[in-house]
Amino acid sequence: MSSIDEIRDARIKKLELLKSKSINPYPTSSSREISLKEAIENFNALENKKDTKWIGGRIMSIRGQGAIVFLTFNDGTGTFQGLLKKDVVGAEKFDFFNKVVDIGDFVEIQGIFFTTKRGEKTLEIKDWHMLSKSLRPLPEKWHGLVDVEERFRKRYLDILMNGEVKERLVLRSKIVSLVRKFYDDNGYIEVETPRLQMIAGGATAKPFITHHNALGVDFFLTIAQELYLKMLLVGGFTKVYEIGRKFRNEGIDATHNPEFTMLESQEVYGDAKTGRDFVEKLFKYLIKEIFSSYKVTIDTAKLDFEKPFEIIAFYDLIKKYTEIKNPVYADQKELTAYAKKMGAVITPNESKENILDFIYKKLCRPNLIQPTFIIDYPVAFNPFAKRREDDPSIIDRFQLVISGIELVNAFSELNDPIDQKERYLEQDKKGKKGEQEISPTDAAYLEAMEYGMPPNSGIGIGIDRLAMFLSGAKNIKEVILFPTLKPKDNK
Repeated sequence: MSSIDEIRDARIKKLELLKSKSINPYPTSSSREISLKEAIENFNALENKKDTKWIGGRIMSIRGQGAIVFLTFNDGTGTFQGLLKKDVVGAEKFDFFNKVVDIGDFVEIQGIFFTTKRGEKTLEIKDWHMLSKSLRPLPEKWHGLVDVEERFRKRYLDILMNGEVKERLVLRSKIVSLVRKFYDDNGYIEVETPRLQMIAGGATAKPFITHHNALGVDFFLTIAQELYLKMLLVGGFTKVYEIGRKFRNEGIDATHNPEFTMLESQEVYGDAKTGRDFVEKLFKYLIKEIFSSYKVTIDTAKLDFEKPFEIIAFYDLIKKYTEIKNPVYADQKELTAYAKKMGAVITPNESKENILDFIYKKLCRPNLIQPTFIIDYPVAFNPFAKRREDDPSIIDRFQLVISGIELVNAFSELNDPIDQKERYLEQDKKGKKGEQEISPTDAAYLEAMEYGMPPNSGIGIGIDRLAMFLSGAKNIKEVILFPTLKPKDNK
């Protein structure tokens, strides 16, 4: 078997041969008249008319049988068969094709459509042109690739060689379009907020830092768009949303990528209850549009979106699936001992809510298969959520979990600037103790709040994770075109 270098050298010689015949192997224009998808859809009419048409694409297979060659093309819209016959194109063009064309090359072919004796839709070639000469061979055993990261590094080959990968990524695009349509149809305005921010606010996460040379200052890459959206409510907007890239300098695992796409929205005069109603309608809309039914099987889970979503309070969830029977009053020592028993590594300054969150993710979340809203979190879980009026130790927040995956985080937004400042001070204290995933005091945001912010509800949906769930993917990298990877060989 020839090495890659040997194959490349042989193809470069073919490239030079094309040039020696004054043939541009990478021409500016193509004569293609119809896509392969159009050729398939209109095949009967094309065959009956016997008109000559130009089609083009990448050659995926070449099967030579003496004076005839069968070709399989892929142009991104479909696949089609071409038949090159020596007695039709002439000996010179036929022989030259065999000398310079390889699997992987882009070519265009002109001919008439017909059906073979085996019933295969085919174009009988009368002429051909090179459109792009490939120098590297396509992989032969891509589907059995052991090194999964190599698939992500060479995503272009992954998409080309694996139809399921392309379908999944196309589905992601459809999901984004559907989400955008749902928001637009419900009276929301799509906006854009800064990617470069002076303070990494709006969420509790570790940010990336960059430097602006002209201004001579450091900026944080945005971790959330929430605060800017709420400033727009102060300015008089009523329903706003953004679908944008976010960056968090944290770990990489099956459900996390440092660079990700997040939808966040704000609606004036809403609360967590109206937010839940909106989210439930959104998910039922997505399910029906994608699967044409409210009862679906995604991966191996049989899910019912027809009935109302289940609702359970956070502390009730802890009691249901753990041995902690009174989590409200459980102290740091009890929670730490239990978390360590479950395999957690707890630092001396670990907050109570972080320990509870670990226990929830380890023992509770995997059990939530049917669509379930978790409500009524402890106040320390989010510095921007409004307290419940009947119990100030609880925030009016919810998360939507399906198949053990957190898909939505939402709450009644805090619009009390005094309470917000107190929450910020608690975050600052955590930062001084060494905790990195905090939301530090944002004086500009506090000032905006003091001008008066209407009551409002906020919703956050991770688009990558949503696509992962709806496509049945096991890893978030599967639904990101070019996921973040460690450099190969650390170079």
